[in-house]
Amino acid sequence: MTEAPQGHRKPRPAALLFEPAEAVADPEHFFDLEAMDDPRALLARATELTLAFRAATDRAVEYQALAAAQLADPRRFDRMTPGDIAERAGWTEDYARKMIEFGRGLAREDGHA
Repeated sequence: MTEAPQGHRKPRPAALLFEPAEAVADPEHFFDLEAMDDPRALLARATELTLAFRAATDRAVEYQALAAAQLADPRRFDRMTPGDIAERAGWTEDYARKMIEFGRGLAREDGHA
């Protein structure tokens, strides 16, 4: 990732707060965006949510990769094959192999390898 130029702050993702159960049940309700009348405010809030969901997705993928690498670790007596991991995660076997390697790289960077 590239750094933001000096003096230009990268926007921080909005906090993802859980919505009340009754709001989640209403398919038209999404973080109160439907209730916003000002298009500028709507664009700003929708952009914040987009950034927050992207950040959450990236973080979750990293945890998936770390878990896949741990499950495939040959030192584990109960290690899983890439095919087993793929089936469990709903991936293709090729994607599971890539995620295992990605997770191993992350573990090395964090000193957990």
